[in-house]
Amino acid sequence: MQSRMRSRGRRKLKAEINVVPYIDVMLVLLIIFMVTAPLMNLGVDIELPKSNATAIQNDKEPIVVSVDKDGAYFLTLGASEREAVDAEVLVSKVSAFVRQNPEVPVLIGGDERVDYGSIYAVMVLLQQAGAPKVGLMSQPSPPPGKR
Repeated sequence: MQSRMRSRGRRKLKAEINVVPYIDVMLVLLIIFMVTAPLMNLGVDIELPKSNATAIQNDKEPIVVSVDKDGAYFLTLGASEREAVDAEVLVSKVSAFVRQNPEVPVLIGGDERVDYGSIYAVMVLLQQAGAPKVGLMSQPSPPPGKR
């Protein structure tokens, strides 16, 4: 009996916190955040119009990319004439124009019958061209009695 008491007397209880499980949890969370953080910034910056939108007052002529009901692209650079372009020409011309005028507004005007994918494709092309902000154009709604 006495041998049991001696062995118990030699073992002292440790009053320490085991932090290994906490470190494991923190490392898992760190990995999750490192993987998901880049995915949260993949959107295209656009400025959607408000319900009572007013006209944009700007000194510079905007770059206007129009998409017709068939999905064809048309480009108007500043005060120049509107011209039909394909995706590669659109990216190269807008890129060159934005490099010369970094503060120029870039607007997309899409036919209301065109699908959302075509407008989204134009936004991606403009992002590749280096346009910092892209706005969407719309017509003002008619007064309630004029519909």
